[in-house]
Amino acid sequence: MRSITVGTRGSTLALAQTRWVVARLKEEWPDTDFRIQTVSTKGDRSQESLSSMAAKGDKGFWVKEIEDALLSSRIDIAVHSLKDLPTVQPEGLEVASIPQRVDARDVLIGKEGMKRLAELPQGARIGTSSVRRKAFLRAYRPDLNILDLRGNIDTRLGALSSGDYDAIILAAAGLIRLELRPRIDEFLEADVMLAAPGQGALALETRSEDDLSVEVAYAIHDRNTDDRITAEREFLAGLGAGCMAPVGAHATIKNGVVTLEGWVGAVDGSQVIRATTSGDVAECADLGAELAQDMLAQGAAALIEAARE
Repeated sequence: MRSITVGTRGSTLALAQTRWVVARLKEEWPDTDFRIQTVSTKGDRSQESLSSMAAKGDKGFWVKEIEDALLSSRIDIAVHSLKDLPTVQPEGLEVASIPQRVDARDVLIGKEGMKRLAELPQGARIGTSSVRRKAFLRAYRPDLNILDLRGNIDTRLGALSSGDYDAIILAAAGLIRLELRPRIDEFLEADVMLAAPGQGALALETRSEDDLSVEVAYAIHDRNTDDRITAEREFLAGLGAGCMAPVGAHATIKNGVVTLEGWVGAVDGSQVIRATTSGDVAECADLGAELAQDMLAQGAAALIEAARE
């Protein structure tokens, strides 16, 4: 029996995502033995805030050690949350497969009587450590008291239950994958909060020359998701921004036409640049790059640089 070792971070969510991937791969490759191996990353170990690491140019803090394990053949396929993956990959590695995306939206979970973002009282304490989410919230509701919130999903839900926050913002995908969808009080639509590029999607990374692992991973590749993600990540790359920047992007496809919406905001919410483009799905990469250039011409670079500082 062929054996494939699948690598992932050791968090509850990362393991849930990886078990889902392995189950799908096993359906396509029933005669293959799949083993899961956890890898500790700098993002898991560091006490320094992720925004501080990103500001110093420390990229890939969720993925570097996993990619090192791939390059050294300790694992054969790596499973990442795609939004954590830098837009430039190490030599010798490739994203071989992007499975079907889960809901890309952000969501609000609140205490009793605090179930809708628009209805939160002035000064309500809302928890998130995402630079992007803070920028959106300050632009939409500058009267809110936005507080840092770190840790895994259980830790964040626990902080809400303990009374430290009136509401918190999380990604829908993580809650759905952990079968916690009933905890969601409100899905935040794009006109309120645009998701991070790639949010809700997974990436299966392999060694470029490992033909078997590439073929195995590709068995669960979803073309529609890939096209949408390509537009979003080309937009992010074109801006010269990383996953910690105040940047939102979301692509949809209907009748062969891809529509990409992009957003860049000041961290304090004082300025917002927003634009939309659309075109043939075959041009998804070009559309992302062109939208980035359009927004750079409108001053997006200054907002991204200010966020780093």
